[in-house]
Amino acid sequence: MSEISATEIKLRQRSRLLEVSFTDGSRFELPFEYLRVHSPSAEVRGHGAGEGVLVIGKENVGITAVEPIGQYAVKLVFDDGHDTGLFTWKYLHELGSQREQKWAAYRARVARSNPAR
Repeated sequence: MSEISATEIKLRQRSRLLEVSFTDGSRFELPFEYLRVHSPSAEVRGHGAGEGVLVIGKENVGITAVEPIGQYAVKLVFDDGHDTGLFTWKYLHELGSQREQKWAAYRARVARSNPAR
């Protein structure tokens, strides 16, 4: 299989979605909050093994810029100041194709971290 790459990226500010189309014909609408809490940055993923840092309270986060990085990734600039971590085409595709599972796992971590909710 050849490397997957994005063919189109649309930033939808009003609906808070990043729409990404890929060379395999797939298209995903990824909520800004989902992208922020799944940032590939060391700040979020952590520096070692394990689940990484649990990022919460990003329901209203915005994306102010999508900056291309070569032919393989984009840097998303969030309005909360977070702008580290490169979203490769492969990782964006993974986030889109596994969105339900990844979001359910995230929500479960949030619930475990704050049982009073």
